[in-house]
Amino acid sequence: MAATHPASGAPVPEPPSPTCFRHADRESYVRCTRCDRNVCPDCRRDAAVGYQCVECVKSGRQNVRQARTAFGGRITSRPYATIVLIALNVAAYVVELVRPETVDRFAVLGSGVLPPPADYDPATYVPHLSGIAHGEWERLITGAFLHLGPTEWPMGILHIVFNMYWLWNLGRVVEDRLGVLRFLALYLLSALGSSALTYWIAPNTLALGASGAVFGLAGGYWVLSRRQGYDPLGGNQMMVTLVLWMALSAGFASWQGHLGGLLTGLAAGAALGYAPKQQRGLVQAINLAAVLAVVAVVIVIATDQAVPFS
Repeated sequence: MAATHPASGAPVPEPPSPTCFRHADRESYVRCTRCDRNVCPDCRRDAAVGYQCVECVKSGRQNVRQARTAFGGRITSRPYATIVLIALNVAAYVVELVRPETVDRFAVLGSGVLPPPADYDPATYVPHLSGIAHGEWERLITGAFLHLGPTEWPMGILHIVFNMYWLWNLGRVVEDRLGVLRFLALYLLSALGSSALTYWIAPNTLALGASGAVFGLAGGYWVLSRRQGYDPLGGNQMMVTLVLWMALSAGFASWQGHLGGLLTGLAAGAALGYAPKQQRGLVQAINLAAVLAVVAVVIVIATDQAVPFS
């Protein structure tokens, strides 16, 4: 078949103007430097050379590997979790100053009879049992954020000052190695383990403070330092100091909470530090779940053995 040609002098139709590949009604002469498609101002982003379309930018971000810590966590520029934990402890302390009864209601207590409220009527008030064994499970965690009042024996305001000092110095180092999520898992699991052992061994004792969780951080730090071969804080000396303090303060502090936090921190540190690189996140989660299961067993045993306070 012979080709046809426009008659001499007839106008030649102009090719259609290029349009954005995402918006056919928008004319565009700018192309993505990666996929070479036309893009409108809403669909392009500045690149090192020229522009890239939003799809290529998104694909590039997905292909860039996120920097990770030695134990698999995401690297952050600041110890955000440590700062938040300190802020929560300080906020709880302010609440205690305003409402002192907060301590009786949220400190670690297995079973006991709490003092009546200030405005109670002796003729109608009926004492009732309180504590973890009576359904107040939140005490297992909330007690780790409460501290002695400014003038309470034996440490007063130094109770929170020392705990926050240790939390800052230990927390930022451990968080730097683990990342936010793994660090929080270690801290909260240590707090729970501290409360669990206190609940089991001393169920009728009111206990409070972040020291159990701090002991857990120390245990976790010691394990991670052995695993990594890098110990800037002197883990061995720290452990000796903490064990000595646990023994010397046994007469006026909860050695059960200190020991429970330390043991849980050692276990959680091993669960995180010795997981293989292959499928590390999954293995770490399973390991931590196993540690949590052991703590849960302690809580169940303590609940079963709880003797009502009399």
